[in-house]
Amino acid sequence: MKEALTYPIFQVIAETASEMKIPAYVVGGYVRDFIMHRPSEDIDIVTVGDGVELANNVAFRLNEKVKVHVYKNFGTAMFVHKGIRNWRIEFVGARKESYRKNSRKPEVEVGTMEDDQERRDFTINAMAISLQPDNYGVLIDPFGGVKDIDDRIIRTPLDPDITYSDDPLRMMRAIRFATQLEFEIHKQSLDAISRNLERILIISYERITEELNKIILSKRPSVGFKLLNETGLLDIIFPELSSLKGAEFVNGKGHKDNFFHTLQVLDNVALESDNLWLRWAALLHDIAKPVTKKYDPKSGWTFYGHDYIGSKMVPKIFKKLKLPLNEKMKYVEKLVLLHLRPQVLSDEGITDSAVRRLLFDAGDDIDDLMLLCEADITSKNPRKVKKYINNFKIVRQKLQEIEGKDKLRNWQPPISGEDIMNAFNIGPSREVGIIKIAIREAILDGRIGNNYNDAYEQMIREGKKIGLKKAN
Repeated sequence: MKEALTYPIFQVIAETASEMKIPAYVVGGYVRDFIMHRPSEDIDIVTVGDGVELANNVAFRLNEKVKVHVYKNFGTAMFVHKGIRNWRIEFVGARKESYRKNSRKPEVEVGTMEDDQERRDFTINAMAISLQPDNYGVLIDPFGGVKDIDDRIIRTPLDPDITYSDDPLRMMRAIRFATQLEFEIHKQSLDAISRNLERILIISYERITEELNKIILSKRPSVGFKLLNETGLLDIIFPELSSLKGAEFVNGKGHKDNFFHTLQVLDNVALESDNLWLRWAALLHDIAKPVTKKYDPKSGWTFYGHDYIGSKMVPKIFKKLKLPLNEKMKYVEKLVLLHLRPQVLSDEGITDSAVRRLLFDAGDDIDDLMLLCEADITSKNPRKVKKYINNFKIVRQKLQEIEGKDKLRNWQPPISGEDIMNAFNIGPSREVGIIKIAIREAILDGRIGNNYNDAYEQMIREGKKIGLKKAN
């Protein structure tokens, strides 16, 4: 394994540890990724000694102005080394780690290298490469991590009930690694998740959502969500998504299983975009279907208003999951709200006015919205699929045509509120808002052009309607 240590930084760490007379090892993700021929810029170093002191001495030896970040509660230190690669290097002393029954913070004890490898989450992350002079580059693999990589298996080093109870987040990590690496979870480890799933309640949503985001950013996110569902974790951490499960039939009329439909839409988006928030929009686009579901004897199952109500659910979900409550949330909210609009356009006939309004409402997110709408085609009927795809092609063409002519993406009114007040010699008032809305509607309806002169004339006409006189 010496070929894994060809970068100069490893020699520096090895020499520093040797001078301090403490053993040091490269562990975890870097070793796993090297064996799997995956790129990695994170290096984890374990020493049977003081990890913080080793980090400070290595940083000093590098003669760099690097800031060593020390995390006293965990006895760890980290710095970034800019070399052939930009390495993020974390140092820790070998330790034991476990959670009390109802605590979200682990108890940490000094341990041996064997203790440290045992406390690791999975065999593929429990491998180490020695940095000692007498066995430099030797792989230490006590739990068969290399074999599990070859067999594409996620397995815990110890009894999975112990591993998951010690740190319940490992249940999420097992599913995340299985999804990212396209591995299977060993049956004993998978069954143990179902037995220990209530333990996830002691883990903060920040940490849970970090794993969720990694699942969502995987090549096929549906794999992870199906495992979350199979183990029962989904019911606990994301009941809103879990409630989409199942298809109901009345008098022979049924609706599709919206949970599996949603996962297909998410996978479809993942094929086209690595935008995390577009993927979140795919995951939440039908989130309100359970609360809007109704059965009508004539028309069958309906979900009227699920787009609007779903958009209103987004902030609550983001807040609970500790996702950002900023423009990223508003972006997801917008796409959930608008995800039916292009379909309605294609079904009802595409008018210029409707296209202008869609451009106005979607702004710069129109392309992402169209991608989401096309991903929402999950019918197994080839004729339906072909029809929908052709309809969306027409919508896209019309969007390009109208945008090229009217420039409505991220539209700003050609007449400002200040222009209106100056024209009629009035102050801020209800009348200003009435005129601004009238100008906007006239532009979106195509009755006037999207330019200053047409808007000015419309302003004068609207002012007259409500009894305002133009100032001299």
